[in-house]
Amino acid sequence: MPWVLYERYGDTGILATQYDSMRGWVDHVASLAGEDRLWDSGFQFGDWLDPTAPAGRPDAAATPGELVATAYFFRSADIVARTAEVVGRTEDAERYRALADEIRAAFREEYVTGAGRMMSDAPTAYALALCFGLLDAGAQRGRAGDRLAQLVRGNGYKIATGFVGTPLICDALTRTGHADTAYRLLLQRECPSWLYPVTMGATTIWERWDSLLPDGTVNPSGMTSFNHYALGAVADWLHRTVAGLAPTEPGYRRLRVAPRPGGGLTHAEARLRTPYGTAEVSWTLSDGELTVRALVPPNTTAEVVPPDGGDVVEVGSGRHTWTVPFGAEPAERAPLSVDMTVDELLDREDAARVFKELLISYVPEAAEYIGSGSGAPTGMTVRVIAGMLPNGEEFLAALEERLTTLTT
Repeated sequence: MPWVLYERYGDTGILATQYDSMRGWVDHVASLAGEDRLWDSGFQFGDWLDPTAPAGRPDAAATPGELVATAYFFRSADIVARTAEVVGRTEDAERYRALADEIRAAFREEYVTGAGRMMSDAPTAYALALCFGLLDAGAQRGRAGDRLAQLVRGNGYKIATGFVGTPLICDALTRTGHADTAYRLLLQRECPSWLYPVTMGATTIWERWDSLLPDGTVNPSGMTSFNHYALGAVADWLHRTVAGLAPTEPGYRRLRVAPRPGGGLTHAEARLRTPYGTAEVSWTLSDGELTVRALVPPNTTAEVVPPDGGDVVEVGSGRHTWTVPFGAEPAERAPLSVDMTVDELLDREDAARVFKELLISYVPEAAEYIGSGSGAPTGMTVRVIAGMLPNGEEFLAALEERLTTLTT
């Protein structure tokens, strides 16, 4: 929290006051982790309330607690190293930077393959590694981002993260070139999703995705607060990415205006009271044109990043407006076919539902695999998959017949 406050408000006093307690905590965890730098002992809350966890075991997430703990051990050491630099503790900065590097190396060796596949093949594991900078910047990072997008797609764009992964997953997808996947995750209405509670009349964030069940009864599993912010942390991504308002220097003395329209949205707006005054960004999309408006407070500057990746523009305080061409007519979708790859089919919502329902009716044990969101073999066609099933020809004929009734 102190580092977040520094980035938002630029108060080095906050860092200096909290620095010793932050350093003490990292030193304590270092003693628990030992020389191998893996924090893999003791109870860990981990990715608490992962929706795939058993009802009575909110800690039994798909991502092991030790992986989560070690990732945050690195994150904490990294923050202490950066804090030490800001408050002038040069020796400490070197010491904790070395510690953070050791933890990163241990994390990679223990939990990541050379190609970027996580030992725990679950969305939260990838989101942590991508957002905290625990992977190599090249092919390893790209492979991890692609796998995360595949897991989200394979799970029907429904949430498969708990308190740890949920604030990070949309950022992880966006940073690795999968903003469209992040938008589909954001706008999903089936449970578990951010919009499922809205369909049930919610005006607050719930502790569980399904604190209120579809029949209107309260989830009997416990921990079903109807006013619990954790899963609402996606609002940070909404401000920074969807609306496009973010700081690039402590205290918002320099802003970043970088909206990323998507998901069929036609407008968005964010407003924040900074130490220098109110900052605003809004955009509207109409007739193939994107209009962005920004209010930059006095004594600050802003870098403006076009969504098409064009030249970055720097502006001073005041109100600014830009209008640029945006988007093209969506390409006509290929007809649904059993010769599509499974990934392509799963990307078509109605077709994915038909495929999964029919597959489970022919192979009931597939329900557990589908429910895990583990994704389908990349590049394999539906026809090839059907050839591996008992009664595969019958399954294929039934699927072809049902696909002809769909228009998506």
